[in-house]
Amino acid sequence: MINIVLFGKPGAGKGTQAAFLKSQYKLFHLSTGDLFRYHINSLTDLGMLAKSYMDKGDLVPDQITIDMLREAVNENSDAKGFIFDGFPRTTAQAGALDTFLFNKSMKITATIALEAGDDVLIERLVNRGKTSGRVDDQDEIKIRNRFNEYNNKTASLKSFYTAQGKFYSVNGIGSVEEITKRLIGLIDGLL
Repeated sequence: MINIVLFGKPGAGKGTQAAFLKSQYKLFHLSTGDLFRYHINSLTDLGMLAKSYMDKGDLVPDQITIDMLREAVNENSDAKGFIFDGFPRTTAQAGALDTFLFNKSMKITATIALEAGDDVLIERLVNRGKTSGRVDDQDEIKIRNRFNEYNNKTASLKSFYTAQGKFYSVNGIGSVEEITKRLIGLIDGLL
């Protein structure tokens, strides 16, 4: 079983690459954003609880997110593995994910960071914002704030997973195909 944590700054290409990895390795893609939207739109208890925090502008507590992930993993127990996209975002969440997976006799195989410079990412996001309608992709100040949030919280995952020997950095600059080839080369080398 392959379990991958895919992370990087906004615009790094996580969603695009997750789609390829899902197909290549027959993995189930778990995006926390998708999980939140599903639960909120389906009016589940977890969704309404998450929405109550989001409506106040608060972060959804880790346990609610873990409960959503647990449910999705349990519902897809026939998957050959999982791609965790958007979670964990902090070392506390990474520890909670490790505990959850350990209790299912699973573990993270690799944490892969798609790396690209801020200027490249800003250009990607602004271009995406022209067609996606996402307001947070249309304003460079908002984009830089998201980068700061990433640097302050998510970047600490590098140390967490490096200590476990599971952190890998992949150059996220180039064509989609070039980046996919780098990821596949890395993952194939781990199997």
